[in-house]
Amino acid sequence: MPFSASHVLAGVLGLFLIVFAVRAVTVEDPLGGEPVATASIPARSAAKSEDASAKEVLSGNDGPGQAANDSAAPAAGGRTVTIIDGSSGKRQEVVIPGSAERTIGGGVDERLLEDTHHGRIPKVVTTGVRPVDAYARSAGPAQAAPDGPRIAVVVGGLGISASTTADALSHLPAAVTLAFAPYGANLGELAARARKRGHEVLLQVPMEPFDYPDNDPGPRTLLTTLPSEQNLDRLHWQMARFQGYVGVMNYMGARFTTSEKALAPVLADVAKRGLLFVDDGSSSRSLASHIAGASSTPFVKAEEVLDAVPTPASIDRALARLETAARKQGFAVGVASALPVSIDRIVRWAKDAAARGVTLVPVTAAALKSRSS
Repeated sequence: MPFSASHVLAGVLGLFLIVFAVRAVTVEDPLGGEPVATASIPARSAAKSEDASAKEVLSGNDGPGQAANDSAAPAAGGRTVTIIDGSSGKRQEVVIPGSAERTIGGGVDERLLEDTHHGRIPKVVTTGVRPVDAYARSAGPAQAAPDGPRIAVVVGGLGISASTTADALSHLPAAVTLAFAPYGANLGELAARARKRGHEVLLQVPMEPFDYPDNDPGPRTLLTTLPSEQNLDRLHWQMARFQGYVGVMNYMGARFTTSEKALAPVLADVAKRGLLFVDDGSSSRSLASHIAGASSTPFVKAEEVLDAVPTPASIDRALARLETAARKQGFAVGVASALPVSIDRIVRWAKDAAARGVTLVPVTAAALKSRSS
């Protein structure tokens, strides 16, 4: 034959290159072959003219794909989407109207969420509404004496053990605040169930104890040896585990809470995001109260760790001391772990608390009391 296989292959490749060059010159494809998805538009939106849609473009968004900022967001809670014309490549940002009370699972308001590379974390909306305000519960029964002793109890360590969490949700009074660790499964669902039952919810943030790493709170623990940027990144990872909480509470952290350099940026970020910080009272050397005051962080510190000795008699004595403190100063806060014995003794104590003139309230009521004092 007058030509070999290599000649045939060269001819095919040459033909391919000629076809590719001709198509590149003659076909207009501004997206350059990018993947394209087609979405159906409801009739109500499709009926709008291009001029009418253009009026919905948010002011200040003059760059392609630029996200809308909070100050430009409509009061009705609309969301901005970018529409790309597949033939011309023209970009247009259009507001999809929404209701004023946009919520996702568990009654979480989308307006109070910020997208990060870890997921969605709390934020304050431009109108000034904070998560601590939006998710706070009633401060107690209307018939309670306004000047009577009030007690807030926080039970932590939830979300890791399914049976313990179910026990707490089934038996603890709604006024008891529940704190979830960031490591459990289905945390969003569990927190939503807790809030549906009337509980306020906290996120527990693992912090460095003195004997770390022999005593390790868990992955992504906040450490005094890390730069503040890395600690904040770890904090945001924890904040993204679930939503709907009024604030955060330290888990361990005896060393971390004694370091102003390490703790101050964390509390500043907590305040920036409109959250409450609860010091569990386990460390007498904690600087959280001092730093929170300087950064205007809503703050509560527990007077009693109720199950420091996890026996029925010791827990009962701790509850009695907490009640005495509440009668003396008007308010007191206690924390406990989600141990079966702790849940049992708190439930028994709470049944008769009202008869003794004591009102059980959520933890945000303690923050309001501290601020007014």
